[in-house]
Amino acid sequence: MSAAQPVVLIAEELSPATVEALGPDFEIRHTDGADRARLLADLPGASAVLVRSATQMDAEAIAAAPDLKVIARAGVGLDNVDVAAATEAGVMVVNAPTSNIISAAELTCGHILSAARNIAPANRALKAGEWKRSKYAGVELFGKRLGVIGLGRIGALVAERMRAFGMEILAYDPYISAARAQQLGATLVDLDTLLERADFVTIHMPKTPETVGMISDAQLARMKDTAFVVNVARGGLIDEDALDRALASGTIAGAGVDVFSSEPATDLPFFRHDSAVVTPHLGASTAEAQEKAGVSVAKSVRLALAGELVPDAVNVAGGVIHEDVRPGLPLAEKLGRVLSALVGEQSLSAVEVEVAGEIASLDVSALRLAALKGVFTDIVSEQVSYVNAPLLAEQRGVEARLSTTEQAESYRNTITVRAATAQGGQTSVTGTLTGPRQVQKLVGVDRHEVEVPLADHLLIFSYADRPGVIGSLGQALGAQQVNIAGMDVSRDEDGTALAVLTLDAGLQPGTAEALGGAIGASRAAEVDLSR
Repeated sequence: MSAAQPVVLIAEELSPATVEALGPDFEIRHTDGADRARLLADLPGASAVLVRSATQMDAEAIAAAPDLKVIARAGVGLDNVDVAAATEAGVMVVNAPTSNIISAAELTCGHILSAARNIAPANRALKAGEWKRSKYAGVELFGKRLGVIGLGRIGALVAERMRAFGMEILAYDPYISAARAQQLGATLVDLDTLLERADFVTIHMPKTPETVGMISDAQLARMKDTAFVVNVARGGLIDEDALDRALASGTIAGAGVDVFSSEPATDLPFFRHDSAVVTPHLGASTAEAQEKAGVSVAKSVRLALAGELVPDAVNVAGGVIHEDVRPGLPLAEKLGRVLSALVGEQSLSAVEVEVAGEIASLDVSALRLAALKGVFTDIVSEQVSYVNAPLLAEQRGVEARLSTTEQAESYRNTITVRAATAQGGQTSVTGTLTGPRQVQKLVGVDRHEVEVPLADHLLIFSYADRPGVIGSLGQALGAQQVNIAGMDVSRDEDGTALAVLTLDAGLQPGTAEALGGAIGASRAAEVDLSR
């Protein structure tokens, strides 16, 4: 009987290309994410859920899905996803941060053009039977100054497009250099200078506690009375009540707004002004942006459910994994599991991951995550993932470090995972990948050098070296009909031997401890990597 396919729950309407990008490896189910009762009823059993903006994936919804591994938001914002609760539950959260950048930039340019030429109010008046050419006379963009607040991806695209109209670009962004701004054809200034000098101001900042209401009465008062402000970024960056006051008093000439503090918004006070042009959050509402968002998160879901790191995950440290580093992820995770088996019931105080060899010059931070995931997989009751492994370490007071060196003694690259315990103990395991097939091998335990494949079932013993030990182990395992697939024995200067056995099957509970007792082992550990 074949294993059941992971369930992917699609909670809102997504493009057909999204389902196609998921491929045939999943069971696709659909629900109505806006129907809370139905959503909660359909979440159990889901490994992944795909949403847009109408589905609230809060702590209650996440708790209703014990098998959930990834929440995918087919868009940029994550206001409807409780990222903290997801991280606590070990659930990866992904979005499509670049899917709508062109659409949002183009809508911004549309609002700027509409404001300059009074397109929206003139359209309304003419359709109402009014021919008022003089009332709706506008201004040219050529030679005017555009102030861009936030010169990130979308802000840079807007600047590029509006330069083609002959606009001078001023920019405020505390996180970029003047040289970078110059490359984008913009002059970097402080916020007050931008507001005072710009004829059009467009905002492209993230929504944070520091940026909410960043354009309010004081900032609007600094603007020219002929100036316009545009917000297609995030609702709440402009204080909506302050905007109403500025439009009513003529402090500024007009505004173009696509996003609001609370949505849907259909009757805000500043809507009454002809000089305010509003659209219902259309920044990502193009066929191209929706398809790109859906396809992007579908690919992320495939990676997440395959146990890999996802570049667009918002609650996982790291990013794009170099192709030379990626094969080390499962190795690091398995080494973490071997380490936790050797440590046993001792309390961890620190875990260090050391990467040695050629790959040490690359970004190997993902290997730390993989090792931590392995360390905690068999010692905590909750689901462990790349997402919550660092959080589990922090909650337990376990210091997690990463070190690198380009010097590897016996192999091209090695990964060592070390643990320090509260009882003062020290344990380490080292692994490598060998040959064209990148075979995962255990090549070191503490001071002992070994070389055995990281098979599904391992037995590890430390004991005082003497004749007959290996024979007695073989006899005991044979009595359980368990075959020894491979073995390596190492002895240090003090006469302590380390035996690592690979087995064809798992053992009955308590066997490792019983065998250890029979040979007087100082350490006896079974490692089951098949789960």
